[in-house]
Amino acid sequence: MQNKILMASVFAAATLFTVAGCSSNQAVKTTDGKTIVTDGKPQVDDDTGLVSYKNAETGQTEQINRDRVKTMNELDN
Repeated sequence: MQNKILMASVFAAATLFTVAGCSSNQAVKTTDGKTIVTDGKPQVDDDTGLVSYKNAETGQTEQINRDRVKTMNELDN
């Protein structure tokens, strides 16, 4: 019984590390010429038109109107 719990815990931990390793930083370029570096991929809310992201410099979760986003590109890590 303990062996099954141990194996399930090891599998869950390995899965978590694999998923966490897949997120990469993105560069969001705005229409006014600024570049925002995000920690992970931004999430686009089609209902509100907002792009939510975690700012890589400050660590804060922020939002920007999709109309102000010119491009979003993945950065090489």
